[in-house]
Amino acid sequence: MTSGGDAPGMNAAIRAVARTALYHGIEVVGIKNGYQGMIDKNFRRLESHMVSDIIQRGGTMLKSARSEEFMTEEGRRKAYNQVSEEGIDGLVVIGGDGTFKGARMFSLEHNIPVVGIPGTIDNDLYGTDYTIGYDTALNTIVEAVDKIRDTASSHNRLFFVEVMGKDAGFLALRGGIACGAEAILIPELNFDTTSLREHLEAGYKRSKLSNIILVAEGDETGGAFNIAEQVKDQFEGYDIRVTVLGHIQRGGSPSAFDRVIASQLGVAAVDALLDDQKSVMVGLMNREVVHIPFNRTIKHHKDVNRRLVDIQDILSI
Repeated sequence: MTSGGDAPGMNAAIRAVARTALYHGIEVVGIKNGYQGMIDKNFRRLESHMVSDIIQRGGTMLKSARSEEFMTEEGRRKAYNQVSEEGIDGLVVIGGDGTFKGARMFSLEHNIPVVGIPGTIDNDLYGTDYTIGYDTALNTIVEAVDKIRDTASSHNRLFFVEVMGKDAGFLALRGGIACGAEAILIPELNFDTTSLREHLEAGYKRSKLSNIILVAEGDETGGAFNIAEQVKDQFEGYDIRVTVLGHIQRGGSPSAFDRVIASQLGVAAVDALLDDQKSVMVGLMNREVVHIPFNRTIKHHKDVNRRLVDIQDILSI
């Protein structure tokens, strides 16, 4: 099943889980609409041909939904009864932090093996270097910002470009380096309008033709529109514009990188179940598959690479 926000590469992971299980002679059931589908008994037996021609598709063929009912003990008990009646004795869940919190509670309360596959464009899960969908979202950001820069340099415009990452700045940081942004504003770093003004004024004196500032959405910065409003009076020489990339970052055909790691982790998830693992996430660290207990990936914070922050500062002069 897939749960939470969709991410490019989820279909590749579904394909890998289904075919690996079938390879080992295990029957596979797809649960549609996440945890709510478990409660509603929205099950579908999967055969190999049913997951053909999906590796290149964005989104998720099993759909995704958030379930308030599953957040209650009664809802989880109902889900377990439906799962038991169907004869399901192990689960692979694909999603992010919220998905794994639900999976951990479900596994603890009903003693059913659950293995998680990290699928979120934010790349903010502790215990894995990469999450499914992150690379594709990065490429989408770079493509969009490259086009925005063309008009920014043609009209002496200052663009604040908002990218996803409400609680984490992984997309904004790596995306900012990849597209040559003049500054990045992320939750992990304190936002200072004075420093931003001084930085842009220095660039103006060096005859920089365009200025792109990447902003991670969220409470710390208040988003791109909020920041643009704060600084507009300080940059009278610029035509300030705001672009919010929004959900285009979630869509599209997954990159080759996302297809490969989704396939790796899909195989690893089934192997983990066969190895009697339970309540763990399969991840990639230093290019090797690792098993991280749900309680660790949920409780621990994954920080941005501080060396990349330094690199951004160096290259934006």
